[in-house]
Amino acid sequence: MSGGGAVRWELRAAVPADVEVIAELRATVMRPDLERLGRYDEHRVRQRLRDGFSPQHTSVIVVDGAFAGCVTVRPADDDRQWLEHFYLAPHHQGRGLGSAVLRTLLERTDARAVPVALNVLQGSAARRLYERHGFVVEAEDPIDVFMVRGVGA
Repeated sequence: MSGGGAVRWELRAAVPADVEVIAELRATVMRPDLERLGRYDEHRVRQRLRDGFSPQHTSVIVVDGAFAGCVTVRPADDDRQWLEHFYLAPHHQGRGLGSAVLRTLLERTDARAVPVALNVLQGSAARRLYERHGFVVEAEDPIDVFMVRGVGA
């Protein structure tokens, strides 16, 4: 699948060997928000990804044949899908790629009539992306904002 717009992209299924490059990307993109919240830990930021990595639910975002990011959409116990580990390399951010990927994923969940939930760190710029795509706040705490998007929202 290729996305429209200026950037040509595709999703490929993740494999177990992707875990380290994804863990490094997570550490890079989450560092500013985690530091701002006083929660950055060099080891923990990577280990949390390793501990929860599910290649069967993860897609790698590829731009011009190169790793550009990743996203996980996994089933939850409450008939929702959880959107997590949605990371783009910094040089791909702010150019419409995140919106294009998110639109594609939401078309898939809408086709299955499944709501989507996620959490984003307090103060993260990513929250605006999710709000533009129909996510609303369901709950929040001092660290996380939990958001949900109904079918076709």
